[in-house]
Amino acid sequence: MTLRARILGAAAGGGLPQWNCGCENCNLARAGKIPSQTQSSVAFSGNGSDWAILNASPDIRDQMARTPELHPTALRELPLRSVMVTNGDIDHVAGLLILREQQPFKLFATAEIHSVLAQNPIFDALRHNIVLREEIALNQPFELALDLTATLFAVPGKVPLYMEGEVVQTDLEGEQTVGVHLQAGGKDAYYIPGCALVKDDLADRLRGADMVMFDGTLWQDNEMIDMGLSQKTGQRMGHISMSGPDGSMAAFADLGVLRKVYVHMNNSNPVLRPESAERAEAEANGWTIGQDGMEITL
Repeated sequence: MTLRARILGAAAGGGLPQWNCGCENCNLARAGKIPSQTQSSVAFSGNGSDWAILNASPDIRDQMARTPELHPTALRELPLRSVMVTNGDIDHVAGLLILREQQPFKLFATAEIHSVLAQNPIFDALRHNIVLREEIALNQPFELALDLTATLFAVPGKVPLYMEGEVVQTDLEGEQTVGVHLQAGGKDAYYIPGCALVKDDLADRLRGADMVMFDGTLWQDNEMIDMGLSQKTGQRMGHISMSGPDGSMAAFADLGVLRKVYVHMNNSNPVLRPESAERAEAEANGWTIGQDGMEITL
């Protein structure tokens, strides 16, 4: 067994370029001067033959078309065994509607996230007798695909934007925002595309891991405000920033993680520009900036 990961989409919601954005990154991507990136999704396998997709982005059709490991092996047979969603965000669940074509697979999520999906009848397009819903309890290992074990755990975050009320708790810990511990071939990998804060218990969990794919939404907390793109800070959106004393680079500095990969990067993030000073700083701190199609074998 060998733990393999393929980044299907490295960007946050909206992708790069985002359809309605004229920021520097989006304009450079449209001009072909920096790589375009699709929305947040990754595939994992423990044996190279059976695959699980973590988070079904709105770009899932094109992502799968560009990934030979996920192509049909016969008329209606796929190496895809399951899909798991880490929260109810649109950029993580909308792709489920693309996977409605009478194709059997298991849909894993916590009970609360399954409840969010069940409240919207459009997701009944994935017929329950074909796509089997499985509720996963936190901190309980389960078989995500053949030879691939996963465990879900709570990370600080918030409810999806469309569920927000007047008061929003941005460091909520429970079943609404989870990280994933993946194990195969004696290797340990973690996938955490959304996280508001690296608390001590999370740091202890990740210490010494073979790989962590982690939330890289923003470079700094006020990034989108300073650029005139939003009135929300990263913390208000439930995302820790990369830089600064309270950022993820500082939080990971002494954890001994062997491979650190940023995923789920917003179109505003300067690390998406390969020649930027921010990209160089992240790489100097031992981080890889994820990109569409990147494959990592542990």
